[in-house]
Amino acid sequence: MNEIVAYFQNIPSTHRSFLIVGGITLFWIIENGFPLFKFKYNKWQHASINIFFTLTTIVVNFTLAIILYKSSVWVTENNFGILHWLSIKSLLLQAIIGLLLMDLIGAYTAHWVQHKTKILWRFHLIHHTDTWIDTTTANRHHPGESVIRFLFTTLAIIIVGAPIWLFFLYQSLSVFLSQFNHANITLPEKLDNFISYFIVSPNMHKVHHHYVLPYTDSNYGNIFSVWDRLFGTFLALPMSEIIYGVDTHMSSDEHNKLSSLLKIPFKSHKTFISELKK
Repeated sequence: MNEIVAYFQNIPSTHRSFLIVGGITLFWIIENGFPLFKFKYNKWQHASINIFFTLTTIVVNFTLAIILYKSSVWVTENNFGILHWLSIKSLLLQAIIGLLLMDLIGAYTAHWVQHKTKILWRFHLIHHTDTWIDTTTANRHHPGESVIRFLFTTLAIIIVGAPIWLFFLYQSLSVFLSQFNHANITLPEKLDNFISYFIVSPNMHKVHHHYVLPYTDSNYGNIFSVWDRLFGTFLALPMSEIIYGVDTHMSSDEHNKLSSLLKIPFKSHKTFISELKK
């Protein structure tokens, strides 16, 4: 465990970049060979939109990274946060509890709040407009949503009392597993179901991308599936019944055109209200 801590304490930026590029490349290859759905789409054109949003997310996170770093240093120096208050000495136990709580606050809660708050939903909506869910969809976030998620991640660091190695470990797992559970891949149903009792599996997350309620408002988890099961937001749906997208934006001019996607959060209130989920 000491080696893992030491690695993530000083993980090079090149390694973090490789996790993003390597993950997308790995699952891109797998989904080409073993697709869950055989989409009739221009995969490269679709990917170009989602990669644009990936790059904007990187820019936002890089620009604000000093806030995360300072927050982690402050909680460590001042013994602030749950991990410090519980006086957990075991690094393994710190990692387990820390990852669970970081996932709860920085991912599950952030995701749930965005679905339940109209103004935040405007930004998160861009992620749901994708009608061809594949591994590139994992990073399809409007720059505004990237800022929102950043704020929740910072809050998670402060509440948990996460040292910098724990944050980088969490971020690495979050990126990789998000690419995994968005990937258009086929797993044996029993294996996917088994996995879903521990981490968010591809089939479990695909339900969240079904185009109508109540499925859109379910399965909010990113790394661990326990939160959806614990808080009653877990739903299942046969993959044969899945229709991707969101019922208010099913037109290709809205979900497959970059300029339209960037403008969605800023539509007039009157126009947006008429398009809100019922």
